[in-house]
Amino acid sequence: MVQAWYMDDSNEDQREHHKTDPVKEVGVPELEAIGVLYYQLDVENYKEELDKIVKERDYKNQDEITCSKDKLPNYEEKIKSFFEEHLHEDEEIRFILDGSGYFDVRDLNDKWVRIAVAPGDLLILPAGIYHRFTLDTNDYIQAKRLFREEPKWTPINRPADDNQCRTQYLASLAQ
Repeated sequence: MVQAWYMDDSNEDQREHHKTDPVKEVGVPELEAIGVLYYQLDVENYKEELDKIVKERDYKNQDEITCSKDKLPNYEEKIKSFFEEHLHEDEEIRFILDGSGYFDVRDLNDKWVRIAVAPGDLLILPAGIYHRFTLDTNDYIQAKRLFREEPKWTPINRPADDNQCRTQYLASLAQ
């Protein structure tokens, strides 16, 4: 099941938990309220269920990425860029095959919510949501990336409040 919580304001190692004290957990309904979708699939037997989601959401392409010091070229630079607050003009869809990490998303009050991802977690971030990604202290994750069109990883760093996808995202939350 998803583990998510509000983050503290510490500037220490981004790979740590960064839970508030006391911990303020965030559940699936709160994630759905900001457009984030979460699915738990059996990592050993996921094909049929993943294919169903792919068909329902009209994903046409996919690939796999491994983030680790020995597998990702320009590792330090890439990890730093993943952690810059940004948005995308397409959904960001990740199915975790192995390892673990964190997706941080902004809530309706612009506070950080940290979502821990591990094998079997499928996370869909809506186009236009401010977010970032980091590995945890294990420094390893392998994920399947899904795309509606040709793979596109162009981050639009904050501030991007005038971006059409951002304004559409905010309008969708107001409904």
